[in-house]
Amino acid sequence: MGQFISKSPVVGQGIHDHVQFSVGEEGPPRYSSHHFETNNRREGASHQIPPAIIVSEEGSRFVTSEQRDSRIELRRSSFYSTIDLLPQLEHYASTLPHQQARSRPSLEVLRKAFDVSFPLLGAFSHYAGSEEAQGSEEKAPARFGWVVGVMVRCMLNIWGVILFLRLSWITSQAGILLTWLIILISVMVTSVTALSISAIATNGRVISGGAYFMISRTLGPEIGGPIGVVFSFANALACALNTVGFAEVARDLMQEFGVVMVDSINDVRIVGVITVTVLLLISLAGMEWESKVILSLNNFSSFLISLFQAQGIFGYRTEIFLENLTPNWRGNEANFFQMFAIFFPSAIGILSGANISGDLKDPATAIPKGTLMAIFWTTISYLMISVTVASCVVRDASGNMTDILTGNLTDGCVGLGCKMGWNFTDCIQQKNCEYGLANNLKVLGQVSGFYYLITAGVFAASLSSALGFLVSAPKVFQCLCKDNLYPYIGFFAKGYGKNDEPLRAYVLCYIIAVAFILIAELNTIAALISNFFLCSYSLINFSCFHASITNSPGWRPSFHYYSKWTALFGAVISVVLMFLFTWWAALITFCIIFFLFGYINYNKPKVNWGSSVQAGTYNMALSYSVSLTGVEDHVKNFRPQCLVLTGPPNQRPALVDFVGSFTKHISLMICGDIIMEPERQTRPQDATDQLVKWMNKRKVRSFYTPFTAESLRVGARYLMQASGLGKLKPNTLVLGFKSNWRESSPESIEDYINTIYDTFDANFCLCILRMMDGLDISDQFDCEVNQGFELDESAESYDHHNSDQIKTVFQNTQGKKSIDVYWIADDGGLTLLVPYLITRRKHWRNCKIRVFIVGDEQNMDEGRNEMIALLKRFRLHFSDVIVMTDSEKRPQAKNMTRFVDSVAPFRLHDEQQEGVTVQELRQREPWKISDKEFEAFKQKSERKVRLNEIIRRNSQHTALVLVSLPVPHSDCPSALYMAWLDTLTCGLHCPAVLIRGNQQNVLTFYCQ
Repeated sequence: MGQFISKSPVVGQGIHDHVQFSVGEEGPPRYSSHHFETNNRREGASHQIPPAIIVSEEGSRFVTSEQRDSRIELRRSSFYSTIDLLPQLEHYASTLPHQQARSRPSLEVLRKAFDVSFPLLGAFSHYAGSEEAQGSEEKAPARFGWVVGVMVRCMLNIWGVILFLRLSWITSQAGILLTWLIILISVMVTSVTALSISAIATNGRVISGGAYFMISRTLGPEIGGPIGVVFSFANALACALNTVGFAEVARDLMQEFGVVMVDSINDVRIVGVITVTVLLLISLAGMEWESKVILSLNNFSSFLISLFQAQGIFGYRTEIFLENLTPNWRGNEANFFQMFAIFFPSAIGILSGANISGDLKDPATAIPKGTLMAIFWTTISYLMISVTVASCVVRDASGNMTDILTGNLTDGCVGLGCKMGWNFTDCIQQKNCEYGLANNLKVLGQVSGFYYLITAGVFAASLSSALGFLVSAPKVFQCLCKDNLYPYIGFFAKGYGKNDEPLRAYVLCYIIAVAFILIAELNTIAALISNFFLCSYSLINFSCFHASITNSPGWRPSFHYYSKWTALFGAVISVVLMFLFTWWAALITFCIIFFLFGYINYNKPKVNWGSSVQAGTYNMALSYSVSLTGVEDHVKNFRPQCLVLTGPPNQRPALVDFVGSFTKHISLMICGDIIMEPERQTRPQDATDQLVKWMNKRKVRSFYTPFTAESLRVGARYLMQASGLGKLKPNTLVLGFKSNWRESSPESIEDYINTIYDTFDANFCLCILRMMDGLDISDQFDCEVNQGFELDESAESYDHHNSDQIKTVFQNTQGKKSIDVYWIADDGGLTLLVPYLITRRKHWRNCKIRVFIVGDEQNMDEGRNEMIALLKRFRLHFSDVIVMTDSEKRPQAKNMTRFVDSVAPFRLHDEQQEGVTVQELRQREPWKISDKEFEAFKQKSERKVRLNEIIRRNSQHTALVLVSLPVPHSDCPSALYMAWLDTLTCGLHCPAVLIRGNQQNVLTFYCQ
């Protein structure tokens, strides 16, 4: 890491005369010569432009502006410093995928580098853009504007088979009024969704992926992933739907000419498979060919639609209009919502433009303008076509030329045709009419001026829609595959050519479409398609609502004509319509989404898109934290909120796992890392991120707080005062036992014991964990692991990132071992609460808890019964209560001798030294224990030794031992107190915890 800063000679003013200025759509601004000439005229002729200087962290070099064969870019310096740059677009390019941002100088560079002054605003830096120059020589990929790329594509997908093959039939069933109501409700849903799409699309750059990209980047991968799968699948089904519609019309046309390949069903399959194969070949030819084909079909179908007003069977009649104004339901299941469900697939084309957002010149402008215009014009066309056809055609007609009425004889004639001179009574009564608005699905061809032209219009519309969906589905699926949210789909992420065409995804979409084309039935897949797209619309609207209501500073759409409440309404109405259409299809859709959601939520992919879910989580956490400050503490809600002095957590995993075993999903845990000043200089800059990743990988629910201090005591004191937020502040300090205290310096021991003193002074609870072989495993990687730890399978070989994932005893299943609690002193109940919380964990669930209390033989039963009664009232499940009646006995001589030997290096032995006063010895070694102090605390020392004998006798091979921590007296020497802690827990083969509450109740047996 370095930089090059130099004072350079003055260069003439005309040095940049050939630099051009341009603002590309993708790249940063370019500065031109006339820009600098203007500045020179303002500043005067004496000001000259210096040569450019490159400032980089990798090593810099001096480059003059006379260099050629490169793409020169100028970066202007700030008024404050020559290396402090002005705001530029290129500094923010890191948010764009596959584009490397040019970094601004870091704070360290700005603080340490000496300034370089130039007469003008500052230095310029030139970048040799060899790679960019090479890329610019290649032909640019095809990009489309809002008309061809969005509006035309959306209109052609909306003008699909439903318009030509089902609209007239729906009008005959529902009548003109209800048909208009169906159209207007659909338009309402699609319009609200289009407004939400426009807001999301203009809140930053939208790349390939369309609706999936928008939802996933707004709501996160948990919701975006399922929608990506469902939406891709739905587009493939929509391709099959339009292809089957085309195949049905083609079959009917062939039958009119007497051409039958196999039968009516297989003919649809054959024609459909051939058609979708041709469409696949067009798609594989590239976006330019595909758009030319769609545009050609659009021009042809638009010409045909203008012929719909030509006179048909009876012409425009008021009687026919009034007769078709009201509904006439036919069939057992015919109703308003069934007609709505059949019609709604015509509205699924509004996302066609957004689905190819990566191929648009300016998605932020094209998507809102093109989508809304397409909705407007197609709505007008649907309304006009429905009323036109319903004003010309009666519902039932026989098609028999002999049914014409002769004279004025209308006796017994049934139906509106009687007024027109036709008698369709027989087919109406027998319900076998083959023609008319309710029976002939090709009635638009009869209404038009020329039947075969309208048939060709059906071909054009259905083929263009099928082609549009065949292109949309692979594009969306390719974006999903690139995100690696699901396994085994990365194969389809590969793109080819200048447009990054997903050829593999094209083939997959083709296979899915062929599978559903072989069903050869439109109505079978229509309901499922409607539910898939309604679900997508619902989540798009919810994405817009959620992003708006979270008040995230990053939600700044340039499209302002939307409302969060209309977006919420669109989301709700879409879900309601899903269940009103076909409840079983809605359940299937939601089951698929919930399954895919559960997979991502469980797997937690490593992506961070700044979603609104993150913003909402922050808002909720902040709101609850603030509201919690007004709630008074209650003993029933006490939780051991722990500040754990772990140092780097990956070096003391046992300490982390121990605290996590009774705080995970229950209370607060903060891993405090006190960094000494010498360590701070050598600490990597990404150490905090690496340690947080280590805890996340270990599934530890804890915060990590590094703190720089002069000593352990100072750091711990400040952390106890400043850690936490509001009521979420630690109330318990957790330490590791200082196992090397005998070899440590006196200052280190004083620091450790004073930390314990400060803990009690701060009214904190205290826990000290002792593992027999120590807690620090930083030196264990290159040698065998101690008995307290087991290497994970992934840590068999040393690796800088994986070797620190050590499996500790607290992660092992303990079976039916016991947890022994030596409740020597009443501390408020923390000594009992912690083991109870531990047994709620899966690995410790079958452990039995035994409670040891101090008593005498005369009152042993009475004391035991009182303790059992107390534990029952606390509703704590303990297997046994044991009264220690021999705790007052003197310890064994060998054990006492071992204790005396352990503290011998820390004693003054002042009575054995003649001619030297205690004060003089104190001045030289103030940390040592005088003989007087040793004798004064001798009885207490003997009790500690005796208690250790009892513990080793009863709890040698238990899973865990918890012992009440003795509160240190203010006049007790630190070394002596350290020896007590050592004596209480020595000689055990299991983890031991010295624990002490703050003398305030943490357990209660009252309801209030």
